[in-house]
Amino acid sequence: MNAEQSLIQPQPIEQVILLFRGQRVMLDRDLAALYGVETKNLNKAVQRNIDRFPADFMFQLTTDEAECSRFQFGTLKRGQNIKYLPYAFTQEGVAMLSSVLRSPRAVQVNMTIMRVFVRLRETLALHTELAQKLAELERKLVGHDVSIDALFDAIHQLTTPLAQPPREMGFHVKEASRHYLVKRKSQ
Repeated sequence: MNAEQSLIQPQPIEQVILLFRGQRVMLDRDLAALYGVETKNLNKAVQRNIDRFPADFMFQLTTDEAECSRFQFGTLKRGQNIKYLPYAFTQEGVAMLSSVLRSPRAVQVNMTIMRVFVRLRETLALHTELAQKLAELERKLVGHDVSIDALFDAIHQLTTPLAQPPREMGFHVKEASRHYLVKRKSQ
């Protein structure tokens, strides 16, 4: 590993990947900081090669989106306004930046960013799979809970004393009539 690679750590990159319009993106200012260039120079290079950046590779944030990102990161002081709306680059847009920015640092940064995007995708897939398995387990447990509740209800009914004794059934000989029969036989 050379000195250039050791300067680029995945953790800061993970922290600047944001979700806008349902896509994971990186803002131009964060990419510029990683590449070691000014944001305006990065944007100039992109504008010189705008045909390489279709709408699914890069888009400009709206004022509301920019305000949300500003409040999230606190990049401007209170009362200041955003002069230029930032650009958001999707994973494909970041990959395309490597063809526009040709420095050795840009190549290393792009490789690290691609690895981070892949790891995020794998992590999300794992979480989705775990969520599905958890939901399946919950469905099974709900079925078991109903069965266990029914079992406890049946046990409770069997162990609870009845309010009235059960009515006796069958032929019963009463004591008085038994004496009568015994006396009659002895006579």
